[in-house]
Amino acid sequence: MGIGLLGKKLGMTHVYDEHGRRHSVTAIEAGPCTIVDIRTPEKNGYQALQLGFETVDAKDLNKPRAGQAKKEGQGAFRHVREFRLRDKGEWAVGQKLTVDLFQDYELVDVIGISIGKGFQGGMKRWNWSGGPETHGSMSHRAPGASGSGTTPGRVYKGHHFPGHMGQDRVTVQNLRIIQRDLEHNLILVEGSVPGSDNDVVVVRKSIKRPGIIRKPQALQTVVDEEQDEKGKKPVGKKK
Repeated sequence: MGIGLLGKKLGMTHVYDEHGRRHSVTAIEAGPCTIVDIRTPEKNGYQALQLGFETVDAKDLNKPRAGQAKKEGQGAFRHVREFRLRDKGEWAVGQKLTVDLFQDYELVDVIGISIGKGFQGGMKRWNWSGGPETHGSMSHRAPGASGSGTTPGRVYKGHHFPGHMGQDRVTVQNLRIIQRDLEHNLILVEGSVPGSDNDVVVVRKSIKRPGIIRKPQALQTVVDEEQDEKGKKPVGKKK
């Protein structure tokens, strides 16, 4: 996992870039986060940072977490997450990380818990098409037969059935940061983010496309590039 921040999803809105194009964005209050501990290969067998988010009174934590906070000496935090790193870097316990960690138009990954839907039928949970709705059919949304006869005589593992839907850990990759508000610790991420409003999310640097900056281009520039691509003649093989 790359370095990132803990944050809180605030909701969705829209903004305009310098070229006048409208972008649907999700507002996230990211940080500030405090480094409460540094994991090292010599001591722990791997390299990682433990970040704390949202300070609370130690009495509001259970005894194990309160004891850990007292041992680390950086205060008590409501949320603590660990970010594994590939290299050591220049980090220090007590250092605060803010939205300065990211750049405008940088690609990031956002991790959250999807909205829980409770118990759902197969048509809603797995997008089944359903059974016949006419000619006297009495099975419209029911699962129907799930296994065969003698062979294999059982239900295959992983078969889609009704059950609990949502409330899963979801990672949305390569979302673009449209704007940052350094004063209020806000970042506006293009697109939707898993979870309900005020849910805790993790915003980290993109794993598959690290360091990529996708600045918006003027519409005329995009059209010219498309025309250039269409105007190119295919290169045939010489006979």
